[in-house]
Amino acid sequence: MAGRLDDGDDLTENGEINVTPFIDVMLVLLIIFMVAAPLSTVDVQVDLPASNAQPQQRPDKPLYLTVQGDLTLSVGEQTVVRDILQVELDRFTGSNREERIFLRADKEVPYGELMEVMNLLRSAGYLKVALVAAEAAPGGAPAAPAPTGDALPAAEPVAPAP
Repeated sequence: MAGRLDDGDDLTENGEINVTPFIDVMLVLLIIFMVAAPLSTVDVQVDLPASNAQPQQRPDKPLYLTVQGDLTLSVGEQTVVRDILQVELDRFTGSNREERIFLRADKEVPYGELMEVMNLLRSAGYLKVALVAAEAAPGGAPAAPAPTGDALPAAEPVAPAP
């Protein structure tokens, strides 16, 4: 009579790692970051002019001052009246006049209006101003002719002129 001697242990060692739970966790984290990333950006719609200048490194929490097409000002995502621009900038920067202000303007904003906003920043004591623009396509021409004099072509962001 043939028989098999069995000690009752049906479990055998498995030398493989089950990666399915790991992949599931990675996919969930990917979805979370894909949803959260757009929420952390400035949500003021502005049509930026293009530039072919070399982009500079962006700080962790940049402070954007936006001049919209209808000439309204926004600090971050909050609309601000020109008369209290200095007070709002002081509130956002903690009265740190050495903090760089990133100035964004719709390409429909007249040059004189942009200079007026820059003069408001200067009179408020904020001298570190960087201009922000959309990057031009490689080999493409800038959206507008390059300015002359002290004004620099804008890039994402550009270091201010001394």
